[in-house]
Amino acid sequence: MGLTVAPLDPADLPTLDAAYRIACAAQAVDEPDLPPTCRRRFEALLRHPMPGIDGRMVVARLDGAPVGWLRLHLHTLENTENATVELAVDPAHRRRGIGRALHEHGLRLLREHGGKRLVGSTAVALPGEEGREFPGAAFAAAMGATAANADVRRRLDVAALDRTRLAALLADARAAATGYRTVRWRDRVPDDHVSDVAHLEGRLLLDAPIGELAWEQEKMDARRKRAVERALDARGVRRYNTGAVHEASGRLVGWSQLSLAASSTDHAWQQITIVDPGHRGHRLGLLCKAANLGYALAHEPALRTVDTWNAAANAPMIAINEQLGFRPAAGSVDWQLAI
Repeated sequence: MGLTVAPLDPADLPTLDAAYRIACAAQAVDEPDLPPTCRRRFEALLRHPMPGIDGRMVVARLDGAPVGWLRLHLHTLENTENATVELAVDPAHRRRGIGRALHEHGLRLLREHGGKRLVGSTAVALPGEEGREFPGAAFAAAMGATAANADVRRRLDVAALDRTRLAALLADARAAATGYRTVRWRDRVPDDHVSDVAHLEGRLLLDAPIGELAWEQEKMDARRKRAVERALDARGVRRYNTGAVHEASGRLVGWSQLSLAASSTDHAWQQITIVDPGHRGHRLGLLCKAANLGYALAHEPALRTVDTWNAAANAPMIAINEQLGFRPAAGSVDWQLAI
């Protein structure tokens, strides 16, 4: 039968199970310090896609047995010439042309959609890891992609967290944030703040460095934000949020979010932290992030590890993370391929 690549039918549970096992096996080799992929997150592109995403998933079979998969995120609201891609090959079947076959199939789908660029991320070396193999990065380069943006994943070991220092940082940030108050919420943004949160989320790519990526700002508004929340709820993602409200105007001008996957109690992701440019200089980023960390820890007693991504050039946010105790755990590159 040889090697074949075909779309995955979401109703084909045996193949979906096999694809999920491949995802876990690949991550155990490529990013062994991360927990296994959440099953509900893995199925999300097929079951609960984000608004503005047309998801496609294909599976490679060798003599009829699943050995790899590709997920393509086609964008329909902005970045319509771009697609983000995830690709995994069973470690037991690598270096046999499976990844290339999946990649070529993904390019055909992108061309049919009228797309011009493919974007994906792989792990790369941190200083001191130059002797370690990173097959994803080697594959991306071999396919002709260029390194467009460098990222670093930093990790907080909750057991080693200095709670006294955290309290002191929070107190100092509150003292600097005269004229602002904090609010916090689980999962769904309160109605009186949803437009402000949507505004902050929509301007993220104006603030965070993206290197050479050809990427447009999201067109985020309250309606789309609610759709994002519904997708996350369907995936079982638990979210902890803290915002900073400017008391004179009543506007929410800073915000930080931490999330846990449905399958996780001991691992979390520090997500967005952003402050409106007109309100910077009051330590609102540190205020929101430190307060939100305490908020999440109070409700997630089993939490042991928090990971976060930052562009390597994002010095202000890296400084805040390092004050809180985050330390480099892995390197990453965003690769871009123009077709």
